[in-house]
Amino acid sequence: MTDAAPAPPSRAFVSLIGAGPGDPGLLTLRGAQALREADVVLFDYLANPELLRHCPQAETIYVGKKGFSEYISQEQINALLVEKAREGGGKRVARLKGGDVFVFGRGGEEAEACVAAGVPFEVIPGVTSAVAAPAYAGIPVTHRELARSFAVLTGNTQEGGAHYERLSGVDTLVLLMGVRNLEAISADLVAAGRDPQTPAATVQWGTTGRQRVATGTLGTIAQAVREAGLEAPAVTVVGEVVRLRESLRWFEDSDLFRRLQAAEAEAR
Repeated sequence: MTDAAPAPPSRAFVSLIGAGPGDPGLLTLRGAQALREADVVLFDYLANPELLRHCPQAETIYVGKKGFSEYISQEQINALLVEKAREGGGKRVARLKGGDVFVFGRGGEEAEACVAAGVPFEVIPGVTSAVAAPAYAGIPVTHRELARSFAVLTGNTQEGGAHYERLSGVDTLVLLMGVRNLEAISADLVAAGRDPQTPAATVQWGTTGRQRVATGTLGTIAQAVREAGLEAPAVTVVGEVVRLRESLRWFEDSDLFRRLQAAEAEAR
């Protein structure tokens, strides 16, 4: 017989919130409500700090990660979620995570930690950068005439083998966290059968006033990214849909982009 997790304080509750891709306007209404109700907010590097305006009453704790350097380990974040939920007779904890909770955000691990501790929780999905960053660059990940399927991949080689040969039938590939490994990833995709002339684009800080885009082909995109000086966070799209950017580019020429640029400059 195994020991059951001790019962948590009655108010203990964790909200795992997708913060969206960067533009604070893309936070969901449900996410904003959970932030307003929170006693404690744990937020990461990719969660726009403007979102903390929804929770002026809350204790805020930065647990962000940038690139391959970790400010705090995932295990420590898991433990802190439970600790704060149990603190002082029980608190409502909001975990604000960039993008979507369950799209390469390790949200599943944090949910498992809540289950193991007996702490009730909810998942509030967010807008993933895998779709939003290409959209703001004028690139739809699907299109009736060009792409009827897409796959989202981690570009972090630390996460294990990619098995790119299994993706031969997928029209559009979206790579997250892959800018540092882009040259190796591109070579592996070509070796797995992807045409090196396939259009490709990399979008840095998509949906924000800092958005920058480099374009090329699968064979040249790594060099284009280096020449443009793009770094993480960035999303790379590989597929015929990238050709549509030439006609569908809308954000970088919009009043919204200029307003976000001004807000970014003021925040700095």
